[in-house]
Amino acid sequence: MDRPEYQRVAEIAVDAVEPERLGFTLRGQGTDRADYRLDLRFEMPLDARTRAVLAELLSQSELTLSRRYASGPRETGARLGERAHHT
Repeated sequence: MDRPEYQRVAEIAVDAVEPERLGFTLRGQGTDRADYRLDLRFEMPLDARTRAVLAELLSQSELTLSRRYASGPRETGARLGERAHHT
């Protein structure tokens, strides 16, 4: 059975947009009722007007986070932490 290249992880309604020095922090609740935080950074300075417009647009947004399926065997968080602890 073929599976899609990307797996949907979460759908999030943005509740708050906090301006940061180089971008924004977006916070919201997912359809799974978990709280999510996304840090969005830009590699260029933003003037006040651009920052205000982006903040307004982002505050009215919804996010869908997806991840690519791993090509090899999946490692659990416990196994990853164990491996990192031993190196």
